[in-house]
Amino acid sequence: MTEQPVIVLVRPQLGENIGKAARAMLNFGLTEMRLVTPRDGWPNPAAGPAASGADVVLEQARVFDSVADAVADCPHVYATTVRKRGVTKPVITPEVAAQDIHAAPGRSAILFGPERSGLETDDVAVAREIVTVPINPDFGSLNLAQAVILVAYEWSKHVALAQPPETDLPLPAPQAELDGMIEQLDAMLVESGFYFPPDRTPVTRRTLRTLLTKPGWSSQEVRTVRGVLSAIAKPRQRG
Repeated sequence: MTEQPVIVLVRPQLGENIGKAARAMLNFGLTEMRLVTPRDGWPNPAAGPAASGADVVLEQARVFDSVADAVADCPHVYATTVRKRGVTKPVITPEVAAQDIHAAPGRSAILFGPERSGLETDDVAVAREIVTVPINPDFGSLNLAQAVILVAYEWSKHVALAQPPETDLPLPAPQAELDGMIEQLDAMLVESGFYFPPDRTPVTRRTLRTLLTKPGWSSQEVRTVRGVLSAIAKPRQRG
């Protein structure tokens, strides 16, 4: 099984943003956060409320003095940035990074920069590849939690996370029930003179059958439509 990537927040400024990043991580199954010299120290009392229950991420968060120390055990390091930093490195999307992380042996770390300025050139230089997203060139501002959630979501697509329960679909109606509905409609159309000119009748009937058999009607749906047809054929008298 692929080891989950480490999320490394480099010089984060606000405890609230660390908490929101933790929440984004846990939403998609990531639990290992590393902090590089957080501005207001660690632990930060503002992080907990912002994490909205992602306490396990904050409790296990580790603090490091440098980016190099934070990623020392990770052979694969990615730097997230939307700016060109004067460092020539491969640039990939979060989707490609997620695929590479799952395919490569060993731990991976993903670097996220401070809220105001993002990663510095020296931070990016530590990474093997740059991860960026197609973004509005006139407004390339993502907050820290947004950036984390984009990357975490792509990684989660390759692991088995719990999915919302699906609504059970009704079983398709037996062919005899569907044929009965079509025959009822056909008789009403014959009575109303719908089939005209006569030489087009086979083609029109085939078109109607094709239309009515496409959805995969349930027995309840068939009964409902037949009830509608019966009501049209013999409308109730209003007293």
